Amino acid sequence: MIVGVEAGPTNTDAVLLDEAGLPRATAKVPSVPDDPVAGVRAALRALPRAEVTRVAVGLRGPARAVVERRGLARVGVLRVGGDAARAVPPLAGWPPELRAAVCAGTAIVEGGGGFSAEEWTPLDEDAVARFAAGLAGRADAVAITGVFAPVDGGQERRAAEIVRAGLGEVHLTLSGELGPLGLLERENTAVLNAALHRLAGTLADGLRAAFDDAFGAGVPALVTRGDGTVMGLDHLRRHPGLGLGSSLASTLRGAATLTGHPDAVVADVGEHRIRVGAVTGGYPRQASGATIGGVPVAFWMPDLIRVPRTGPDAYGELAEAVDRMQPAAGRLPLVVVGGGAGAVPAGPRGAAPLAPRVLRPEHGAVAGAIGAAVSPVGGQAERLVRVGPRTDLEAVLAEVREEARAAAVRAGADPRAVEVSEVTRSPLPYLPGVTLRLHARAAGPARLP
Repeated sequence: MIVGVEAGPTNTDAVLLDEAGLPRATAKVPSVPDDPVAGVRAALRALPRAEVTRVAVGLRGPARAVVERRGLARVGVLRVGGDAARAVPPLAGWPPELRAAVCAGTAIVEGGGGFSAEEWTPLDEDAVARFAAGLAGRADAVAITGVFAPVDGGQERRAAEIVRAGLGEVHLTLSGELGPLGLLERENTAVLNAALHRLAGTLADGLRAAFDDAFGAGVPALVTRGDGTVMGLDHLRRHPGLGLGSSLASTLRGAATLTGHPDAVVADVGEHRIRVGAVTGGYPRQASGATIGGVPVAFWMPDLIRVPRTGPDAYGELAEAVDRMQPAAGRLPLVVVGGGAGAVPAGPRGAAPLAPRVLRPEHGAVAGAIGAAVSPVGGQAERLVRVGPRTDLEAVLAEVREEARAAAVRAGADPRAVEVSEVTRSPLPYLPGVTLRLHARAAGPARLP
């Protein structure tokens, strides 16, 4: 059996699924303010005792910490790129109070390059060492961003070695391990990931203890990610930013599972607002231009529209949000889930219906917990490649597939059962020559002890 949990701001939901993936029991308990682990414990106690093979939980704590500027670590921000990377400084455009809460210092050092060895500038290792020395006693973590890390992350890794030699066992985040392409969004992603590492460690310790108390030591424990997959607790410690946006992601997955519709628009009805998203192939449709706490980021997160649940034009706003999420007029059903799903009408008198088909599945009130329970362990990989006469594109694609597969294994997937489910290649006309963005997604069941 599998247990899924969603720790929301108002309620914490839990579900026990049998071997066929059907809900055997559900629970909904009040969340404990500022203590998601306490809510998880209470939800687990409300389920019947059972022998469980794995447990997965969705958390909103990391996102709330960024929005509320609470519990964030102080981060040194190092950019490797030289003059070409100085046009916009690190953390430009951040809300001043968030920058003040996170930033322990910034620096831009020489390095970086392009697609070939001739285009690379050597890393200024002395400048990296001086920056690290200046962070002593001021920084809890360091985020390192290389201009062309999606092509070659070697200089990021070398800079990390120098920083660790100067500061000891400080938390390090390398942008090439987290975000794709765009420099500023990728850098912001790395900084927020580093800022969340202490919170993630506390959550991981608390969840591990809660699961051990409920099910015994050694049960595989997972947390949800923003791309609609899950990851192990150790991966959460290293990459807490991957969990941003994961609450809606698991709700979308749960809605698709409950209805058998892998392609749908989903409205998650909460106490005060409705979150509208969409699933494609059973996975959340990903946002372009996502932001967290007013900061543009490159995390994989669901495309999302928030509308009020009540008010003079609440229904009209919801109808507009549903329409905007449709890939074509009226093509997909609308799945309404969440604790307040029953209060949303299909269409008030005189108004057009929200969608041609409006589905309200049984157990939709705990769709987020069900989504967490059924989601596979996942990994993604991206690479930029300039295609020339001697480029073996199939060999490069094979490498990207293997990187995605390895990322899923690092996140906690069983290496014997990981499959690459998606490979895309997108031209980038704003870069010189024929340049492609290669992206691969892999997923598989959790690794058993």
